[in-house]
Amino acid sequence: MASHRRPKQPSRTRVTVLTAAAAAAVALSANAANAAPSEKPSKDEVKSKVDKLYEEAEKATEKYNGAKEKQEKLEKQIDDLQDNVARGQEDLNTLRDGLGSMASAQYRTGGIDPSVQLFLSSDPDDYLDKASAMDQLSSQQVETLKKVQEKQRSLAQQREEASGKLEDLADTRETLKKKKDEVKGKLAQAQKLLNSLSAAEKAALDAEEDRATRASERDALSGGAKPVSGRSGSAYAAAQSKIGSPYVYGASGPSSFDCSGLTSWAYAQAGVAIPRTSQAQANAGTRIYSQSQLQVGDLVIFYGDQHHVGFYAGNGQVLHAPRSGTVVRYESINNMPFQFGVRI
Repeated sequence: MASHRRPKQPSRTRVTVLTAAAAAAVALSANAANAAPSEKPSKDEVKSKVDKLYEEAEKATEKYNGAKEKQEKLEKQIDDLQDNVARGQEDLNTLRDGLGSMASAQYRTGGIDPSVQLFLSSDPDDYLDKASAMDQLSSQQVETLKKVQEKQRSLAQQREEASGKLEDLADTRETLKKKKDEVKGKLAQAQKLLNSLSAAEKAALDAEEDRATRASERDALSGGAKPVSGRSGSAYAAAQSKIGSPYVYGASGPSSFDCSGLTSWAYAQAGVAIPRTSQAQANAGTRIYSQSQLQVGDLVIFYGDQHHVGFYAGNGQVLHAPRSGTVVRYESINNMPFQFGVRI
């Protein structure tokens, strides 16, 4: 007789696992079917992203320049303070030697004056505070001890000031390193995006920039505008002599420049010292808020945080060091958010 044994039912746990697996498989299939294939960004999209990265790199560059300038000033101040302390210590030693000579002379003539003996065994400040001892001092000893007092106070203040500046210098060097790393990171990201373009796309971007630069150069040179002053004219001419020089962050000439490096170098050639960073240069002269009032040689400040600067070249053009990967060149003033001009 055939067996009619009832088939074994799957356990509740097994059913749950199988059901979940099936649902996951269906979901994955649906997602795979519906997902759009990843698209490579267009040439224009890459350019937009790269331009943004270059702008961020330039912001960091100006902060790097500020930290570098501060570091150089602190190092000079610390050197001067340390030199002053060294010379002051020599003067103090000379004064003390003079007191020692007084003591020796008194000893040879019958013993050390109690007042000098007191000084040699204690702090001069404490010594001079003892009015009873003052009567026993000669006028020469009083004068010498006062000089010792003043020199000691001065040396203590200078040592304290140098110590504070050394701490500030350590912080500034840390800031400098962070900003340098930030710039390098932004530039690496930009280069990675550019490397994603085909050779033809890169060539097209280069051709667009070349056409724009030639057009700006024609406009600038055909304007016929003259510099606002002799020194502005000399500075502008110096900047013109560097057309084609590469942009390098943190560089201030003579063979490569960043934006504020070019302007500060050019004015230096005209015998005029202006600050190193674009933010500081924004406060270096008289501000001109109307583009129609700008004259050749005026500085031109861009962006709300004033992180870019160039020279007004006339006819709506600027001469500047734009960004990494470019050279000193002419460009339309309308390519960047104009803030104001500065007349030095």
